[in-house]
Amino acid sequence: MLIGIAVFVGLAATLSTALVVTARMLGDAEPDVADRIEALLPRIQCAQCGYAGCRPYAEAIAAERAAINLCPPGGIETVEKLADLLGMEAAPLDKSRGDASMDRVARIEESACIGCNLCLRACPVDAIVGIQQMMHTVLRSACTGCELCLPPCPVNCIDMVLRDA
Repeated sequence: MLIGIAVFVGLAATLSTALVVTARMLGDAEPDVADRIEALLPRIQCAQCGYAGCRPYAEAIAAERAAINLCPPGGIETVEKLADLLGMEAAPLDKSRGDASMDRVARIEESACIGCNLCLRACPVDAIVGIQQMMHTVLRSACTGCELCLPPCPVNCIDMVLRDA
């Protein structure tokens, strides 16, 4: 019986040590290409690149299924950083994707807002607050300038203003 317990304790200690060593080795591992690409993107989840967010776009770039110049908010600076990371030529920014910019934020003309909640549902970062049938407003500190709130607004009471204005 004591031999069985000793074997069990020895096995547990060996497995524990193996797990700790493996965790340390994996913890020092370099992030994969998609992680490094995503870190260079603005991560505002605007979907103007044609993907549901920055992570899917990063994965598509890593798998060579997407061009590196599809991110309007990132601008040419992001294209150049991606090109440098991936060892390729920087292509001109694809301007047909829109012009979202982190330099701008949404502003709701509160007197015209009908409280339809459509902008609130469209916001990927929950920067718009309000309740149905009541006026809504934008939390400037949370707004990423993605412009996704503009198309669903039936009364066009949202415009984009400079962040510092």
